[in-house]
Amino acid sequence: MARTKEFDPEAALQAALELFWARGYEATTMSDLVEHLGIGRASIYATFGNKHELYLKAMNRYLETRDPRIVEELSAPGPALPAVRALVRRFATEAAADGERLNGCFVTNSAAELGPHDTVVARRVELSWEQIETLLHGALTRARAGGELPADRDPRALARMLLVLLQGIRVVGKVSSDPGRVTDAAEQALGLLG
Repeated sequence: MARTKEFDPEAALQAALELFWARGYEATTMSDLVEHLGIGRASIYATFGNKHELYLKAMNRYLETRDPRIVEELSAPGPALPAVRALVRRFATEAAADGERLNGCFVTNSAAELGPHDTVVARRVELSWEQIETLLHGALTRARAGGELPADRDPRALARMLLVLLQGIRVVGKVSSDPGRVTDAAEQALGLLG
């Protein structure tokens, strides 16, 4: 007869996400996971696989639950440029806040730590960035069609610039004690929108 799990796998996955997000992949040991999740090593392996598989599952959880407002904000009917501006300003404000500065963005952290040598993580990072770029491109295309954005502005190039800016905001905001770095950069970039 199979034993019933004595823990909530969803809660354990969320706890793993929080630990990986705070410490990163390499700095998190299996012993750390056992202690933080409050379950045995064998249960972790049986439920989630090895540390890398658990990391990927935690990354998936983050991608599924983090910031659903981006889709809502950039796809909402009405003028699109105010939504783009609000998104960039929100990222800057969050990055400058104390709590956000401690962990940054899980996707950005994964890109910096594992992306150069882990093709599976790199692909998931790319998919996340492609989604944001596509949403920005769509909003900027609507803004140009509606006369909010000058006709000589390239929505695709602007979307890519904003994506890179947003990721940079997350990196700088994670370390910098000067919130003006990210807020000033955000405002300068928004000035390019016209």
